[in-house]
Formats: sequence, C-alpha cells, structure tokens
Amino acid sequence: MRHKLLVVGLIGLCLAVAGAKESTEQIVVWPENGKPLLRFTFGKLKEGAAYGREHSYTCETTAQNLWEKKMAVATFTLYVFDKANVRIGEGFLQVNNMGPGETIKFQTTFHATGSPATIKLIAETVPTELQSQAPPPSRTISITINTVPQGAIFKLDGSDSGTTPKIVRVSAGRHMLEFSKEGFNPGRFPLEIGSDDASGGSVSYELGALAHDTVELRDGTVLVCDVESMSSTEAVLRIGGALQRMDRNKIKRVLLVERDTPKAR
Repeated sequence: MRHKLLVVGLIGLCLAVAGAKESTEQIVVWPENGKPLLRFTFGKLKEGAAYGREHSYTCETTAQNLWEKKMAVATFTLYVFDKANVRIGEGFLQVNNMGPGETIKFQTTFHATGSPATIKLIAETVPTELQSQAPPPSRTISITINTVPQGAIFKLDGSDSGTTPKIVRVSAGRHMLEFSKEGFNPGRFPLEIGSDDASGGSVSYELGALAHDTVELRDGTVLVCDVESMSSTEAVLRIGGALQRMDRNKIKRVLLVERDTPKAR
C-alpha cells in the first residue's frame, strides 16, 4: 500500500518513514496549496554501512517536474527524526535542469544515529519565479566531511560532530575541523566557507598512522600493520606480530609511515 503525504509549503516537506526496514514507497507533492510543481517519490530505505553509532541509508528517489517551465535548480536539506521527534541525522537533495514534465531518478543518501521515523525537507534554493514560496535565504550550507580511512571522530569548531563520513551544516566564514581515530595521528584542517558557496560540497582528510603502516582493502577493511614487502602478486604484512601473506589484488591503498634506516654494525 502506498502512503501519500502532501507538503506543507516548501519550508517543510514532511515524510513519514515507518522504520528503515519496513518503509514503503511514499510520495511528496510540493506545494500543498495551489498548482503542484514538484512530485518526489521515495523508495524503501536500505540500511548501509555503520560507522560507530551512525548508519548510512539510501533509497531510490524519483522527481518529476510538474511545472510548465524548466526547473533550473531546487535544493533541500534533508533532516531525519526518530519516533520521539529527535533529530538523528541529515542529508542533501538537489534536482537540476528538469524540463517541463521531465522525470529523473537518483539515489538519496543520509546518515542517522538510530531508527529513522520522519524525514523533513527544508528548501535552500528554488527558481527566481518561485522565491515567494521559499523561506528566507539560509545562512548555512551542507557539506560532507570525510576521512581516509573512514570512521574518524571529528569536531567542528571544537564541538563534537559525529563520525566520518557525515553531512554537516556550516555558516560562511572560517572554521576548524579536528579528527581522531585509534591507531592514527590526530589531525586538524582549516575550512573556509564563502558567502556565495552552495550546498553539496565535500572535504576529505587523510589520516596518518601513528607508528604503523595502513592498508585499505577493496572491501573497505582497514588494516593497521607493518608492510614487510610487496610484489606484483603478493603483499607480506605483519599484523599483531604475525606475518600474513595477502593477494595484492585485494589491496586498494597503502599508506606507509616513515622509518629510520637500520644502522650498519
């Protein structure tokens, strides 16, 4: 059965999600009053990788332009709430260059700490002709913070902000990102947001291992070890003091720490 929910203006597109694993296709039409201009169809949520307490979720989204004009750009911040109406995550949604009557499909992704129950879309930008139905311009933009390897705890301007990768909102100006992950050196990254910058950008910071090499496998596994040798077919790794041989094709990336050359006796 499809559950339909009309939108209360562009300021708040509210979408009920009855649990990630049980959610069904849902339709959101904007605006609620007057002639509909956009129709969003959100498919069933699929739970993805976990980073600490946070889980990633994706769903297939269909957007249709019901306007008689081209929809140049319309962007929304996606906020996720649990059953207690506590905000537990966020994401970003954008449609571009949609001709009259055109339909497009894309993946919507967000991260949440807990079980999603409600999704709310807040308008960021809309075509000039529709500005009267949009909220005042936002003073913040959404940006994805990521690290290599993923799963690092980070702070934004000294405040705990979650685990990478994560979408956050930042205001124009200068900011400081701080990263920490067991087995890696802590890192700091200065971030500057311009007054004309748009949502949807990303920052990726590469963490350095403390005293060991880092081997990232193609399945996403990250090994903190010592790389003893590597050939065209095999890598020899020392993990927890024991030597292990690994097929080189399973390795995606290797980060080597600098070591002192043994002195000749």
